[in-house]
Amino acid sequence: MMLERLAPEQHDTLDEVPEPSENPHLFGHEQAASMLAAAYRAGKLPHALILAGPVGIGKATLAFHLAHYLLTNPDHRTAPEAFAAPNPQSALFRQVASGAHPGVLHLTRPQNDKTKGFKSVVTVDEIRKVSRFLSMTSHDGSYRVVIVDPADDMNTNAANALLKNLEEPPARTLFILIVHAPGSLLPTIRSRCQTVRLTPLDDKSLLAALDAAGQSAPEEPEARAALVARAAGSVRAAILLTQYGGLEIAEALDRVVGNGRAGIAAAHKLADAVAGRDSSIQFDIFNRRALDLLADTASEAARNSDLSRAKALSDAWHEAQNAISETETYNLDKKQHVLAMIDRLNAAMRM
Repeated sequence: MMLERLAPEQHDTLDEVPEPSENPHLFGHEQAASMLAAAYRAGKLPHALILAGPVGIGKATLAFHLAHYLLTNPDHRTAPEAFAAPNPQSALFRQVASGAHPGVLHLTRPQNDKTKGFKSVVTVDEIRKVSRFLSMTSHDGSYRVVIVDPADDMNTNAANALLKNLEEPPARTLFILIVHAPGSLLPTIRSRCQTVRLTPLDDKSLLAALDAAGQSAPEEPEARAALVARAAGSVRAAILLTQYGGLEIAEALDRVVGNGRAGIAAAHKLADAVAGRDSSIQFDIFNRRALDLLADTASEAARNSDLSRAKALSDAWHEAQNAISETETYNLDKKQHVLAMIDRLNAAMRM
């Protein structure tokens, strides 16, 4: 069954997978949803939220379900105790999904007119849309919701512009910042938001979310268990692993790292596979796995009280993140980036 695409294409859109704004299903995060509903019913919903957690666990989907809850229940005193699943056939759902609802502003990486792709950051021009959005009076007195997704991608100018909006927001305004790594935000932004930490989905919720997205897990128990383990509670990771060769890419990188000169041929083969003209998703999978290897090794060093090694690996993670950003921003040679990243990982693992 073909997906009826309502939402505009984004930098991380996957074929036949609904965007958060057009996804009527929310799996997991029951405690967070219940807490947010209770806060609203009590008239104590904060003006700004950070929904923090790993990539692909449903943070943005929760944000849009919260927006639906507020817009369908303008009087907090009569709001239900729990979110109701949005009706995909309703005018409200279709307006929000398409970005046409006057009460919801969704900001993410804008298109790059030069490359016809998307920019690598959420720009200040995007954040400037907030002031215009908030200057318009809500026709029925309901909430206005600003969703920044992900807020990690804001550049410095954009972050400073958002900070000004957060300082004195109009009444009945809610900012929702989707954040993968809260430490990436300005402390002044974090101090003006209430952080809601979301955890990876449990196995049952992960498999249910995959099925609802039309991306069913493998039938074989062993393959299914391997997918669940690798996905680590992220629906997006599971889809990338099954539909875009993610398992093979991750396994190939794991084999190459640590092999030194013996792995040169395998490194070039992997680079050719993920750095092609039509391999942007595979390139992203490679980069995410590289960052995960550094993060996991740093965490292990910290658990073993090897703090100097943990610090060095953390620094290597930041350097790798910067290299990824520069490659995307300046459209650098992707194959050279992959080979350099493998060298970086090999050096880091020898620390």
